[in-house]
Amino acid sequence: MTNRTRRAELFRGPGSESRFEGPATGGERPMLLSMLAAQRATLELKCAGLGAELARRAVEPSTLSLLGLVRHMADVERGWFRRVLAGQDAAPRFSSAADPDGDFDGAVSAPEDVEEAWEAWRHEVEFADRFAAEAPDLDVEGHDAWRGTVSLRWVLIHMIEEYARHNGHADLLRERIDGAVGV
Repeated sequence: MTNRTRRAELFRGPGSESRFEGPATGGERPMLLSMLAAQRATLELKCAGLGAELARRAVEPSTLSLLGLVRHMADVERGWFRRVLAGQDAAPRFSSAADPDGDFDGAVSAPEDVEEAWEAWRHEVEFADRFAAEAPDLDVEGHDAWRGTVSLRWVLIHMIEEYARHNGHADLLRERIDGAVGV
């Protein structure tokens, strides 16, 4: 008799085992940054090994795709860390007031568009990591038109939540593309 495993245990990829090995005790900043890094790594893992398939839509009429999620998260990272916390004049890269769903609607399978999305996402993650590491404390504040005054602490928690929610979407999108399932 073979031992059955849960579906969620079947998805494996480089780094999948070590994603959540960050600290579970100790300082708040290392824990938050580690959990955010794990969520980011999960999105990368869900997209690993795919090219043009990243642009495949879930189901009509939805424009949700893995590539759209990468583009969306690049804009989200950019908005919270550059615009709100760092006070930079940093417009979204993939959406706009005229095209608020451009991050998803504009996600197409051309190799240069896939590369652009990953490059933008990595660039924004790098900036966010540097900002969070160099901030004097988690109480650094910025102003957002939606939430008002927010702290770095709140933004980190919100980003973990944002990735976790979209990683659930990524689970279903990846399974639809090639049947790969799991965490």
